[in-house]
Amino acid sequence: MNHPIKLFTLLFFAVFFIGGCTLQSNKNVKVGLLLHALDRERWENDRDFLIEKVGELGGTVIVKIADNNAEKQLDQAKELLANGVDVLVVVPVDQFAAASIVEEAHKNDIKVISYDRLIKNCKLDYYVSTDNVEIGDLQASYLTQIKPTGSYALIGGALTDNNSQLLYLGQRNVLQPLVDRGDIKIVYNEFTTDWSEKEGYEHAEELLDQTDNVDAIIAGNDALARGVIKALDEAEEEGVLVAGMDADLPNLQLIVAGKQTCTVYKPYEKMAAATAELAVKLARFEEFENTFQTVSNGAKLVPTVFFNGMIVNKENLKLTVISEGYQTEEEVYK
Repeated sequence: MNHPIKLFTLLFFAVFFIGGCTLQSNKNVKVGLLLHALDRERWENDRDFLIEKVGELGGTVIVKIADNNAEKQLDQAKELLANGVDVLVVVPVDQFAAASIVEEAHKNDIKVISYDRLIKNCKLDYYVSTDNVEIGDLQASYLTQIKPTGSYALIGGALTDNNSQLLYLGQRNVLQPLVDRGDIKIVYNEFTTDWSEKEGYEHAEELLDQTDNVDAIIAGNDALARGVIKALDEAEEEGVLVAGMDADLPNLQLIVAGKQTCTVYKPYEKMAAATAELAVKLARFEEFENTFQTVSNGAKLVPTVFFNGMIVNKENLKLTVISEGYQTEEEVYK
């Protein structure tokens, strides 16, 4: 007599489960994007790519800009969590302070993806970035192929950003054997407080006050490189090799003009696409099929999706950033 009831119960729960899965798969996902700032061209591109990719997957992105204020970014995270976002994507203002954002999200059973910059010392859920040690290696390798001997200066990124140390590690991996051999001398080696053109200029001025003998300068990013080039122009220093990172349009134009030697292009659209897919899958409790590496953030081994950067120089501009559709030939060669 109980069998029909049991059968009905099983069918009810089966329909309920399947219906629940269908609702989850069709869920209009809300992704909270916490950006440290919109102080560089590339961050506008990252934002736009992420909004586009999430939209293609049936979700929406709510963007908050922290203006490089860590406390403001935490408040924005709390606001997004209170408004019911399904997942947080964070470009942290401060690699350590942002751990509080992860803690707040976990209190609300929301997962956090750290984008491009690693959040340290917390139970971070996921990390999507480029291999910044490799990028530092690319910068130093390219310049040392051109100038295997001479005086080198390193002007690193902000100390609040874990990427600055990773870039430096990659640069030193290449430079140190040459330093040990006596082929290269490091005449300047400083980090900045901000990835800005102003700081690049000020550090380059300090470098040029200390020595008039510098053959190559590796800058942490293109904004710093623009400041470096401005200082070199004012001092009428010619022939100094300059490396940057980010493939900003003004720097690509400086490469065409022969003032900057190279930059490094990160595949921003692919990074945004992977982040969007991961965010939507997490919100819908679906499996993410990408293969994860792991990176230690000081508290755990964080599942990570890494992309490779590529050197951009005068010879391969058309084959890299232009063929990828990141910049147009008309703008680059204006």
